[in-house]
Amino acid sequence: MSRIHTPASIAEAPEAARPLLEAVQSQLGSVPNMFRLIANSPAALEGYLGLSGALGKGRLPAQTRERIALAIAQVNGCSYCLSAHSYIGTHLAGLSAEEMAANRDGTSLDAKADVAVRFAVAVAETRGRVSDAAFKSLTEAGYEPDQILEIVLHVALNVLTNYLNEAAKTDIDFPVVPVRREAAA
Repeated sequence: MSRIHTPASIAEAPEAARPLLEAVQSQLGSVPNMFRLIANSPAALEGYLGLSGALGKGRLPAQTRERIALAIAQVNGCSYCLSAHSYIGTHLAGLSAEEMAANRDGTSLDAKADVAVRFAVAVAETRGRVSDAAFKSLTEAGYEPDQILEIVLHVALNVLTNYLNEAAKTDIDFPVVPVRREAAA
């Protein structure tokens, strides 16, 4: 059970958050628990949606964004985000079960995306203190400065939601994907 009250509907959310939740409803067809939880602070919801929306307009492909989200959710042990991004990965990004398993292991079956996912995991695990070799691998794979910045910001955005959902114990409203507690072989 969530530690923070999650408004049951848009109408139950703070007034300032309602137009933002209506936009989420319009875009997704529903309003997942995480959004309604964040709506307790309209400023936090606006900030999250602003960064998420801006990054969605970037040059990083949607599939790579989902791969990063899955990898970071596994690194941070966030079952809510693993569940949400597994659903999105399957139904919206068209990722295979094998690809998503690789993503959770911090890799990708796609050679170029593999470099981005590995870098994203390194950013998360080192708190941004990545090696020169890790950084160089991105440029050698063809990632340009704007895309590198987007990778780092996607890590930050996913850390934000991972920490939020873990701290609040947000009720999972997607098919549940549990965190693997053992290290990947």
